[in-house]
Amino acid sequence: MGIFSRFKDIVSSNLNAMLDKAEDPEKLIRLMIQEMEETLVEIKAGTAALMADRTRINREREDATNRTGVWEDRAKLAVDKGREDLAREALMEKHRTQGVVDGLEAEQSRFDAMVEQAREDIAQLEAKLENARERQRSLIKRHVRAGERKRARTDVRRAQSADALLRFDHFERRVERMEAEAELAGPAAPHSLENDFALLEGSDSIEAELEALKNSATKATAKK
Repeated sequence: MGIFSRFKDIVSSNLNAMLDKAEDPEKLIRLMIQEMEETLVEIKAGTAALMADRTRINREREDATNRTGVWEDRAKLAVDKGREDLAREALMEKHRTQGVVDGLEAEQSRFDAMVEQAREDIAQLEAKLENARERQRSLIKRHVRAGERKRARTDVRRAQSADALLRFDHFERRVERMEAEAELAGPAAPHSLENDFALLEGSDSIEAELEALKNSATKATAKK
């Protein structure tokens, strides 16, 4: 495949559609950028060669044009000197040289068109290349953000899983047991005079209530 054929394929490609269908868009765009860069180098080298050929053709055309003028001057000189035979030959050489000039001018026009087309191709490919590089930068950023979101969601699912909750409940029970053990291991409450009188007062109240229940039961039996 020639340089310009390959370039046309790149320029005419729908970059967005290719990226949407690709299994690995980042890899695809990296390969496309590499292909574009290589093609751009080749196109520029080819364009430089075209320009060099155009310069050579232009130089040959100028030389042929000068020779045409020389033969015309010689034909005039031959006429002035009465040498029609030489004038005729000079004019024939002039026409032959003019044919060369016409051919070189046509060839130069073709090279002018080729160089102009090549420059347009370079401009288009450079624009495509810049677009691909911008997409690559955007894709890398999106890839990083997608990775971060994926890791965050994985952490959330892990935290919400049944195993995680069971481990949390187990840990909570262990803490409660340790708290209970710490409370039992603590020193006994200090002896207090207030506590002693509270116990006595509570005992009298209970005895009085018990005596009332007994009297009530005796009266109920007597009535029967």
